[in-house]
Amino acid sequence: MKGFNTRAVHEGEIIDSRFGNVVTPIFQTSTFIHPNDDPNAYLDFNSGKPYLYTRSGNPTISALEIKYASLEGAKFGMAFSSGMAAISTTLLSLIKKGDRILAINQLYGQTYRLFLDLIEKYGIEVDFTSVDGLNSLDIENRKYSIIYVESITNPTLQVVDLIELGKYCNEMGIRLIVDATFASPYNQRPLEFGADISIHSGSKYISGHSDVIIGLVATNNEGIRDKIVNGRKMYGGSLDPFAAYLSLRGLKTLGLRMERHNNNAMELAKFLSESEKVRKVYYPGLPDFEYYKVAKKVLKGFGGIVSFDPKGGYECAKKIVKSLKLAIPAPSLGGVETLVTLPRETSHASLTSEELKRMGIPEGLIRVSVGIEDIDDLIEDFKQAISAC
Repeated sequence: MKGFNTRAVHEGEIIDSRFGNVVTPIFQTSTFIHPNDDPNAYLDFNSGKPYLYTRSGNPTISALEIKYASLEGAKFGMAFSSGMAAISTTLLSLIKKGDRILAINQLYGQTYRLFLDLIEKYGIEVDFTSVDGLNSLDIENRKYSIIYVESITNPTLQVVDLIELGKYCNEMGIRLIVDATFASPYNQRPLEFGADISIHSGSKYISGHSDVIIGLVATNNEGIRDKIVNGRKMYGGSLDPFAAYLSLRGLKTLGLRMERHNNNAMELAKFLSESEKVRKVYYPGLPDFEYYKVAKKVLKGFGGIVSFDPKGGYECAKKIVKSLKLAIPAPSLGGVETLVTLPRETSHASLTSEELKRMGIPEGLIRVSVGIEDIDDLIEDFKQAISAC
């Protein structure tokens, strides 16, 4: 198999010698000629049939799905209109009344709310457990049909031991779904650890430029692929061709960007850990971080997200964010620019103080999506901002 960056550049591209293009075009069309009896017709990556309607499939979207699947080491890839569309469509396509799901208790806020909705409206039983509980395989025998995890949790960066959990799920016949957004396919490929499904909010590292909303799903199981593709067509969470084009462009540099994200985040984490005004730094690459040993086993790189808890609490955190001059306050991650956010006000704003406490998220926690700027400039920016407290 060719190297990661080679596949990132070349896999899936639609090159037509009649035009001589070197970049996959945007097929900005809602519908296609039907029936299409041309023996040389391009076929939809997932249906294996000529294109019919862009909600079901589109050549630009297929190019992205093929490239993404290659980087995940997967047979099949599916693109969606958002990360939440990918998550909700996957779950709704696979569950049935009476199913039991086990999920980690520190989830992205909207994912957590989705599980609560499944409990209330669909009669699905959902249990929540800690990452530590999963890593020790302290799992109650309740005949779960699905175990759902984020491989690196948001925002305290706990790391799931996918090696042991993957073995357990395969032995017990449980479907393992992994949201690996924080890792990216460059740092981690969950299917290699036995996961059935890998999910990404492609708005983050995969597109990489803070200009696209997109979700992606990978699997090696054809039956699972068929159910999710049918669900996408039914629920309507399909990606549009222009967003697919932008994501194709971003995905080509994923490996290069992640190397810089990994390195910058490590250096910033080291700096913050030495500050007298910081109570704790959350980063899987720090040897004294409680999930370091697990991270070493399941991650190629430790990622571009660093969280820290200033000693001054929530009021101090607000001052730090306001004082930053280079880092931008914004509720997302994975772009080339450094972004900072207070999870209490953004990703986990829908949760109560009690729920935050139960999840182990300090109210003054600052999450930093470390960009690709020069690290000396970033450290200087955080140094002057922290002095505001």
